[in-house]
Amino acid sequence: MNAVELENSFRDLYAQCLHEQPNSLLPLAPSGSKRIYYRAESSKQSAICAFNNDLEENKTFIYLSEHFKKAGLPVPTILGHSQDYSSYIQEDLGATTMYSFLFNKGDRFSPALVHLYEQVVSKLAEIQIKGHENLDYSKCFSIQSFDKQSILWDLNLFKYYFLKLADIAFDEVALEKDFSAFADYLLQAPQDYFMFRDFQTRNIMIKNSKPHFIDYQGGRKGALQYDLASLLFQAKANLPHDLRAQLLEVYLDRANELTQLDKTTFKQYYYPYAMVRSMQVLGAYGFRGLYERKKHFLDSIPFAIKNIAWLNDHIDPNLHIPELRKVWKAISENRDFNSFDREAGKSALLEIDIKSFSYKKGIPKSKSQHGGGFVFDCRFLHNPGRYDPYKELTGRDESVINFLQQHSEMPTFLNNIRHIADAAVENYLERSFDSLSFYFGCTGGKHRSVYAADQLSQYLHDKYGIKVHVQHRERGWNSETLV
Repeated sequence: MNAVELENSFRDLYAQCLHEQPNSLLPLAPSGSKRIYYRAESSKQSAICAFNNDLEENKTFIYLSEHFKKAGLPVPTILGHSQDYSSYIQEDLGATTMYSFLFNKGDRFSPALVHLYEQVVSKLAEIQIKGHENLDYSKCFSIQSFDKQSILWDLNLFKYYFLKLADIAFDEVALEKDFSAFADYLLQAPQDYFMFRDFQTRNIMIKNSKPHFIDYQGGRKGALQYDLASLLFQAKANLPHDLRAQLLEVYLDRANELTQLDKTTFKQYYYPYAMVRSMQVLGAYGFRGLYERKKHFLDSIPFAIKNIAWLNDHIDPNLHIPELRKVWKAISENRDFNSFDREAGKSALLEIDIKSFSYKKGIPKSKSQHGGGFVFDCRFLHNPGRYDPYKELTGRDESVINFLQQHSEMPTFLNNIRHIADAAVENYLERSFDSLSFYFGCTGGKHRSVYAADQLSQYLHDKYGIKVHVQHRERGWNSETLV
């Protein structure tokens, strides 16, 4: 289904469920899944339209949402769905995720942010315990419980997509034996609760200063510890250890109000569950970062390794898993994922020149005596300028950015360019060159080239600390310098 067909189907579904036509329909930024989201707005109501080819996953999400809503839990209301379950409409919880709230704060762990975390862990206990009551786990997507096979799948993801790709040495037979022993140990914790499975700040919306939960369609029956560990040991959140300890106590107090809980037993298994989650995360980062070479996941690996190193010192030393402990130690001591020295980059001679342009007016000339660098043609990418809502906008407007991320090959295009840029910049820094250029052209120099130029500019500045000059020629925007 192309973009126009999808938008028409959303308009029809919105009218069917909400009894009026939407005035606007704009794509939202893509999630980690293949689901496609749009925000539809009318004079009376805003709602989120979702499309997903996996009908069983959609049915699970709708069932769980309705079940949790009846229990008074903070999840979106389902407003309707298509007859075949390929599309559904849900309550609009706004645009602020806890992830964006966390990373947009200057003082990241202010009292207000700590209070928000306290609300989140309290509500987590409720969805795990109250949400479990009368829940039909046969309606869960793919698998009903976080059993031994599920744990081993996660551990093998870690083995094949992180350890092997990162060239960490291990004895495979001994490691498989330890995987089995570790899984058996984890399953000794009480398992009769709802496990969210991917409980992290991207799946928490903040509306009216209150947390609401989304993307729980992968949920199943399991232990309480996993979700709390997923949140508090989320790699890039990088919570201080004293704050993690504080939030653990807040969570335990609320959980103890809802069910009979042995806090000592809970804590015995808490760090091992944090470790298995961290290993699963490293496997996912390895696949998306080391294999697919996606920037966000590569950037997150050092934070996940930091968690592995800390957790290795907080797991019961009497648990006999020698090969696994050896692997954890090797990961902790690995220096291959250390960040580039930005301070060295700041003092380097190299400066980067980045421009967007229209091919109708020709390729910009380089001011460098060395004759320039790379020129990339964006015209093969799906053009938002073909559609009325985007014609007067630019590649700096949110809806255009979401369109390019959701309905074009822009993410893959930029991912490939980053690899080229990394190799060139690091070589030029080593050789003490003073200039390098990256130019992006499209039809009008307004949407695709502007977005691509901005993305690469920020990436190179953030990674290397070097001075970057950015100019959007056809927009008439003067050169900006990132220093």
